[in-house]
Amino acid sequence: MNERQTHDDVYKMLSQSGYSDKAIQYFQAKENIGVIENADQITDVTGPCGDTIKISMDVEGERINDVKIQVLGCPGAVASACAVVNLAKGKTLEEASQIDLDVLYKELEKLPDQKVHCARLAVKTLQKALDEYAGKDRDRAANEHQGRH
Repeated sequence: MNERQTHDDVYKMLSQSGYSDKAIQYFQAKENIGVIENADQITDVTGPCGDTIKISMDVEGERINDVKIQVLGCPGAVASACAVVNLAKGKTLEEASQIDLDVLYKELEKLPDQKVHCARLAVKTLQKALDEYAGKDRDRAANEHQGRH
């Protein structure tokens, strides 16, 4: 079986399982998968099913310059994680904090009902990364403030 046939067979299986064409494209393209060297923030979250998503972010000022993910999980987790980082890339921290389950679902169009937890995990990982980064930013500002007194 050649690579194209395997690709088509996987597409058909996912489609029959209830994934939208867009969600399947995210899964198959696996865009933004990787690690950012010297990332400003690295956060990982493991969901109740055992799937794990790790996000690394490069932040310049208040904008997410680059964001990459690593995923150990099913096609729903991969598609959700790829979509959530695609939505966050280039956004300000404030704009990215507005990415919720509804926004992600609009981007993915459709996941099987039993994969909703995958989308939740992707959003939770992004929001945790943003919260942790904001906490480090507050700590840096407090330390700079103390250093001037």
